[in-house]
Amino acid sequence: MTAVPDDATPRPPVVTPTGPASSSVPVPAGDAVVPADRRAEDVEVVATDGSVVADLGPMHTTGRYERAGRWLGSVRRYVLVTKPRIIELLLITTLPAMVIAAQGWPGTWLVLATLIGGTLSAGSANALNNLVDRDVDRRMARTSARPTARDEVGPRGTLILGLALGVTGFAWLTVFVNLVAAALATSAILFYVFVYTLGMKRRTSQAVVIGGAAGCVPVLTGWAAVTGGSLADVRPWLLFAIVFWWTPPHFWALAMKYRKDYASAGLPMLPVTHGQDETTRHILLYSYLLLSIVLLYIAGGGVGWLFALVATGLTAAWLALAHRLRRTRDVADAMRLFHYSTVYLGLVFIAAAVDAVV
Repeated sequence: MTAVPDDATPRPPVVTPTGPASSSVPVPAGDAVVPADRRAEDVEVVATDGSVVADLGPMHTTGRYERAGRWLGSVRRYVLVTKPRIIELLLITTLPAMVIAAQGWPGTWLVLATLIGGTLSAGSANALNNLVDRDVDRRMARTSARPTARDEVGPRGTLILGLALGVTGFAWLTVFVNLVAAALATSAILFYVFVYTLGMKRRTSQAVVIGGAAGCVPVLTGWAAVTGGSLADVRPWLLFAIVFWWTPPHFWALAMKYRKDYASAGLPMLPVTHGQDETTRHILLYSYLLLSIVLLYIAGGGVGWLFALVATGLTAAWLALAHRLRRTRDVADAMRLFHYSTVYLGLVFIAAAVDAVV
């Protein structure tokens, strides 16, 4: 394991959502200072000459609900608790899995019913995750502006929201899709909350590897929705495996940028526990595991030339970025891989769906 120099990554200033103060808080980089009386989502890093150096970049920005009126603002707070951007990523894998299972369009109502139920279940898992992690989120600049971290949505309201969404999601999928799809979606909630958030996240650097399985379940849910609950086909499990091996390098690349943020929060992310050098090695190894699953899907999934061409090309580009990151150990290259990985997953699943119907 290689030690990581203190300046290996930019040090994100940790903004604690406290009350007004009259002083300024020094920022480790240069002469920049952060006014301590600014709200977390309003903070800018300002140089001594008065010019803006950079925004701290918390997850949510000012004006996200403050100007919308009290009732609408409250609704938006609760929506943010469900992490809608993460839900979008989960749904990207659900719909293509349904198209592949049906070998065509599975029906508009079935698609809508499955996506609605999946959204409710994913929102439940994310809300309960925010409830458990609100203390950690307060200590990280990237998450310090979350409504739960700022107590804009209290623990009781977050708990009620998470449980209500989970129960409603299960009931919805049971009634309008099938029991297997409902059970799968609910199992993902339980796994994400109890195994990942409560069991592993604060204890081991391998949490994103094992806990990432929860994010793979929407593939199985979508497949089961079309087949009446059958998962006997090898293809949904190979698609599951693609998401499973995609997840660790995706999050480790992001964690390289926020290593000191994770360290300040006491979270044992791989860059914190093993350093940047070992993290880049893991990212490269897992990238080749991802390639192996893509090749297995091509060999055993009965796919055509379209998916084979697109998926291998996209994965080759991923590997090029992973090798570059391994050489440079540079945060900018880590973020290039992170942003590409998000696009990669959507394009691979879209290619698989299109290939299944042409």
